[in-house]
Amino acid sequence: MDFLYDFLMRLLTQFQSPTLGFLIGGMLIAALGSKLTIPDAIYKFIVFMLLMKIGIKGGMEIRDANLAEMILPAVFAMVIGIVIVLFGIFVFSFLPSVKKEDGYATAGLFGAVSASTFAAVMVVMEEESISYEAWVPALYPFMDIPALVLAIVLANIYIKKQKDGDQTDVDVWGIVKDSLQGSALSALILGLALGLLTTPDRVFDSFYEPLFRGFLSILMLIMGMEAYARINELRRVAHWYVVYAFFGPIAHGLMAFGLGYIAHHLVDFSPGGVILLSVMAASSSDISGPPTLRSGIPSANPSAYIGASTSVGTPVAIAICIPLFIVLAKLVFE
Repeated sequence: MDFLYDFLMRLLTQFQSPTLGFLIGGMLIAALGSKLTIPDAIYKFIVFMLLMKIGIKGGMEIRDANLAEMILPAVFAMVIGIVIVLFGIFVFSFLPSVKKEDGYATAGLFGAVSASTFAAVMVVMEEESISYEAWVPALYPFMDIPALVLAIVLANIYIKKQKDGDQTDVDVWGIVKDSLQGSALSALILGLALGLLTTPDRVFDSFYEPLFRGFLSILMLIMGMEAYARINELRRVAHWYVVYAFFGPIAHGLMAFGLGYIAHHLVDFSPGGVILLSVMAASSSDISGPPTLRSGIPSANPSAYIGASTSVGTPVAIAICIPLFIVLAKLVFE
């Protein structure tokens, strides 16, 4: 009962937070027919800034970290991304009115990581003084890349079997290369490298850190407007995508929480790190994933997988999963 009460109170508080407030605000003004538009170039710049900040901070901390402690969480991050994709494909294979390619793409998008959700949970945890290993952002590509690659490889194998009646080779390295060259991962990896190999402390403290929350609020506003716009697209496809997009993030996050709990006992992975890993798993890619899947599975319908992720998956991850896993960590670790 205490768990439920604490979760509901945090859920209400989350709706009053600037992060979710701007997300809901974006959805409301879009619903009211507002002509407000934010240029795509500004959106891309904000995403770049947020990921650079996360990457630089992670790189700076990796310099002083015990790398042995990172190995198990990194392996678990890879396992989580892969299992989410396999789980999603399995679920969609039993659902009526779901095209196979769309199921593969949706599973891949939900196995990958949302930069905006990841940034949002970091802000919430800082506000609540929940500490975590600063190298946890470095786990992002360990979950993101395997999920996207696996979904694209399995989808292409299926498509080629249907077309040719036989399995043909799939360019796995080409898919990995495309994923690494994506804008989101490129920015994050660049930030990690700069934080690890240079001494960017002064520019980080004076430029990236002060702008982080402001940029995140604008990103949430854009995400809210995009979420509402995608609702109409989602209506054109099977309603099962809505069901999966609502319950999937919670199930994915719980799986990651379980593995994080094991890492806590084996390598002393912090409760805050477990929360971040869980929310990372609960998120669905909103930046790197869509263009990668568009090129990797061109026959899949973007209205299905992007609509499910943006209009339902991201709000659920931010509004429900963040307070859920903070409360769950408090219950388990205290």
